[in-house]
Amino acid sequence: MYEVQYLDLVLTEKSVNLFQKNQYILNVDSGSNKTKIKNWIELFFNVKVIGVNSYRPPQKKEKRGNIKQIMKHRMHYKRMIITLKPGYSIPLFYSKKFI
Repeated sequence: MYEVQYLDLVLTEKSVNLFQKNQYILNVDSGSNKTKIKNWIELFFNVKVIGVNSYRPPQKKEKRGNIKQIMKHRMHYKRMIITLKPGYSIPLFYSKKFI
């Protein structure tokens, strides 16, 4: 029904602080859009999503050779910040019934 190619929960200091506000940060495939992710999360985790914000992380720089050429490569994923209704939550670690 809803095809999500890449979905990963981000566990950083910033994302852990957002758990208190009932927000979760996910890495998703760059071809995914907000409505597709919202519908998938509501169906898979049985929660109500209030809002979805997305952004692309900044490009990473690589130094190559002795000339110090700086090359950039594009990130192949988006970061989505999912805001849930109060009273709902997403389990941080999946149990076997989700896999």
